[in-house]
Amino acid sequence: MAGAALGREDLHREGQLQEVQADAQAEAAAKAAEAERKEQEAKVEAERAEVQAERHEVELEAAEIEAEERAERQRAEEEREAAKRAQADKAAAERERLTGEKRAQAKREQAAAEKGAAKKEATKLKREAARAEEAAAAIDPKEEK
Repeated sequence: MAGAALGREDLHREGQLQEVQADAQAEAAAKAAEAERKEQEAKVEAERAEVQAERHEVELEAAEIEAEERAERQRAEEEREAAKRAQADKAAAERERLTGEKRAQAKREQAAAEKGAAKKEATKLKREAARAEEAAAAIDPKEEK
């Protein structure tokens, strides 16, 4: 130091004090810079955490919307299937009704045919009975009286 070389102790101490003060200022500046850097890192980390939380929230909302849409699609599909089954059941019931009507009509027609045949048979039997009576009367005319 300049003061030590010239033999001036007070200058030497002053120089040392200035050196210590400069070192302290440099150390304080370094610590302040380190503190600023750590504060900036903390801000960045806080922002990153906030962005991640927002992303997570958006993902949850998207998953919820997707679940609702999936449930809606499933409900619509179930309704379509139920409508198809109802239509098929209705068509089967209509076919069954028509088949029943055809059977009933066939039975009515058969009964009418049987009735007609029975009437013809009755008429034929009456004619035969009348002929038999005429023949019997011709053989024995006294029985008619």
